[in-house]
Amino acid sequence: MISFKNVTKRFDNFTAVDNLTINFNKGETIVLIGPSGCGKTTTLRMINRLIEPTEGTIYINGTDISKLDVVELRRNIGYVIQQIALFPHMTIAQNIGLVPYLKNWPEKKRKERVEELLEFVGMPPSEFYHRYPNELSGGQQQRIGVARALAADPEIILMDEPFGAVDPITRATLQEELLQMQDKLGKTIIFVTHDMDEALKLADKIAIMKDGKVLQYDSPEQLLTNPAHGFVEEFIGKDRLIRQPEFINVKDIMIKNPVTILPERTLTQALEKMRRQKVDSLMVVDKTDKFIGLITANDVLQNFDNAEKVAEIYKTDVHYVSEDANVSQVLAIMAEKQVGYVPVISDDQKLSGLITRSSLVNVLGQRLTK
Repeated sequence: MISFKNVTKRFDNFTAVDNLTINFNKGETIVLIGPSGCGKTTTLRMINRLIEPTEGTIYINGTDISKLDVVELRRNIGYVIQQIALFPHMTIAQNIGLVPYLKNWPEKKRKERVEELLEFVGMPPSEFYHRYPNELSGGQQQRIGVARALAADPEIILMDEPFGAVDPITRATLQEELLQMQDKLGKTIIFVTHDMDEALKLADKIAIMKDGKVLQYDSPEQLLTNPAHGFVEEFIGKDRLIRQPEFINVKDIMIKNPVTILPERTLTQALEKMRRQKVDSLMVVDKTDKFIGLITANDVLQNFDNAEKVAEIYKTDVHYVSEDANVSQVLAIMAEKQVGYVPVISDDQKLSGLITRSSLVNVLGQRLTK
């Protein structure tokens, strides 16, 4: 969709972007993040040629954008900035409909599009169509900014710290609305922020930049679990995995060979296996390794005098998770059901692994201190 090939931008003796080669896929939300002066906003603004590269080429759908008419290019790319920049002397409808007007859309079509977008951003046309920007709150103005960027239905939306000037509660609301919008529309969004929490929440891919270079371009999950550079790990924050367990997949940290037993085994055999393996519970599986339940040392001791086989006393109402679950889901089960272990089950119902409270503490502790 968007490709940078050996793109460099210099301002006098300062190199803002240094030999950048990167591809942004169609329909994804790409977040550019890094410290001040890293080149993220310069990279964004070169896409709609508000800044021209010193060297290299930028392509959109295979076309060199330097060969395109710059005015037409900008009219076909949505642009949302922190300052919003609504025209104060124009109504909300006129602000949203500006690009369609410049593209010579018929008046009826413009009006229908404005009304459609006002409904889309949760601001009824009957209430907001004829208002002016100074009659709106900061969050409402930012919604109008997004609606204006969508007015001509562009494939690409550029967003330069769009929620940076609103309060935290409004910011969280706008982030959720952007996620919902993207689910419905599937635009290609290039989003600049300095807030890593915002990046992790919104992005399909994140490019972490420093000194004009991209140090790592990856999914949020990969950045958190496999930082490719010391600066990346430091910038993300080592404790972020602890604070955002939804990014840790259970199959990456589960005990891969939990201790199992067949239901045909005796209670004496179950106790002896627990003793040898130094565990207080066993996963019960059939001969095909299909998970069927769980038995604890307490279960065995309480039933030793009136049962003989594991099959007679093992529990079947065990809460488990699939291989693609995350740690946040496991923690929720442990808290709600007051259990210290959660089996991990494959799509064909076979036992893949086990998450325990102690294994969680060990793994998260290792990640925090490494």
